[in-house]
Amino acid sequence: MREESKPVKHIVIVGGGTAGWLVAARLGAEFDLTRDDFSVTLIESDETGPIGVGEGTWPSMRTTLSKIGLSETDFIRECAASFKQGSKFTNWTHGKGESYYHPFTLPEGYAQWNAWERWSKGAEDKPFAQVVSPQPEICEAHLAPKQIGMPSYAYALNYGYHLDAGRFATMLKKHALERLGVKHVVDHLVRVESHDNGDIAAVVGRTVGAVSGDLFVDCSGFAALLIGQHFEVEKTDVSTYLFNDRALAVQIPYVEENAPIESVTLGTAHEAGWTWDIGLQHRRGVGHVYSSAHQTDAEALAGLELYLRASAPHVDFASLNPRQIRFESGYRNEFWHRNCVAIGLSAGFVEPLEASALVLVELGANFLCEQMPASRAAMTGVSSRFNEQFTYRWQEIIRFLKLHYVLSERSDTPYWRHHKDRETIPQSLLDDLDLWRHRSPWHYDEGRTDQLFPSASYQYVLYGMGFSTYGNTPARRRESSAQAALTELQRRQVQQRDKYMGHLPSNRVLLNQLKQHSFNDAQRV
Repeated sequence: MREESKPVKHIVIVGGGTAGWLVAARLGAEFDLTRDDFSVTLIESDETGPIGVGEGTWPSMRTTLSKIGLSETDFIRECAASFKQGSKFTNWTHGKGESYYHPFTLPEGYAQWNAWERWSKGAEDKPFAQVVSPQPEICEAHLAPKQIGMPSYAYALNYGYHLDAGRFATMLKKHALERLGVKHVVDHLVRVESHDNGDIAAVVGRTVGAVSGDLFVDCSGFAALLIGQHFEVEKTDVSTYLFNDRALAVQIPYVEENAPIESVTLGTAHEAGWTWDIGLQHRRGVGHVYSSAHQTDAEALAGLELYLRASAPHVDFASLNPRQIRFESGYRNEFWHRNCVAIGLSAGFVEPLEASALVLVELGANFLCEQMPASRAAMTGVSSRFNEQFTYRWQEIIRFLKLHYVLSERSDTPYWRHHKDRETIPQSLLDDLDLWRHRSPWHYDEGRTDQLFPSASYQYVLYGMGFSTYGNTPARRRESSAQAALTELQRRQVQQRDKYMGHLPSNRVLLNQLKQHSFNDAQRV
């Protein structure tokens, strides 16, 4: 049988970790692996450890876990997970302690009207996110987004998770192997065998020998064993726009067992980057992200120590052993090449701001489940569509991340001044900023139905950082109605806030309840 006419029946995933096992679990849940003619095999080396610091997810992870068939209660217990309701950014605008929220809940009435029009008619002296959503105040109070009596994945306020990446990969692995029929091979790859047409025929392990397949998924992380080392698909370097290329990561205990757990990822800007601070059930994960062109490793270490002395004085910094992670900002020129598709770090990486890494894994896995080519011949069209979609997604992420830096008024260091240079800003973002001076982002700015960042996300960042939109004639003509709508919005926000404050438990209380009880899945339809 010619290679082009062969059906795609055997999927081989190279690499474990969160990306590999998430893809394996999605495929295992989507396709019937009890059949003899269809299989998913994951091969991973016992000599390579995972990166293990991707601890933030988007709300989309709830849908992914549900599709895989995982109980939310079990997931939270086994992964030491907590609830993430967005991000809180501090010191990004002026570097003087100011902060703003990017919550996961959309502005009130988002589908019907532009929240900026209401906010700008008398509430501009108040933080944008707090005026259009009750979620920031809920986060300030360390409250959970739901109650124990709700079903798995249901919510009062939209949320994702903070999780222990190592535990998450272990849970996915167990579920994929025991419940979904995924095959597992532990071996160190030594070479790749190819068909005459250049497709991969098999990957060869040191002990097990050849593992054949029709489609190969490269989840081998930064090593990029297939897409990079074998096929030599080059990357688009985006360090012109995003300068950060290193991080120092540590894990620290809470000051006491029942200390409050943050509802958001804390992102605190410093002289040459920013620091993440993520609260799990049993510890915090802290990372000092920086540009090696603007800060030495020794200066970065001193900056991490300074942050921890202020935010975790109970921790002996000398006893910590910060892990340095080096990365290059960029993405593959092709993600799907011949019969190999790269998902996860092998496809690319930019800095962890806004936690986009795991959502790209989810999207890649979803694409495979929904668009799995029936044959090698059909793979050409499917791969072309995959490459187009994910090139767009990477460019969208880069634009959105750069927005956080472009809007900053900081000029205290070369790092922040450099971010304002026009040659470091994508032209499409410059064009949009010019446009947004006269009209606020809205649905017509969303070029696709599956846009990663809706116009509301742009609004949260723009107006959280003090950007000014001057409006247009139609908006001025609606001034009286907009002011009335603002009054109604503020009334409803107070009502919602008071309701949530009175009924939602704290993060710590709900997570403690889940140690003994489960979400009420009997209510699920």
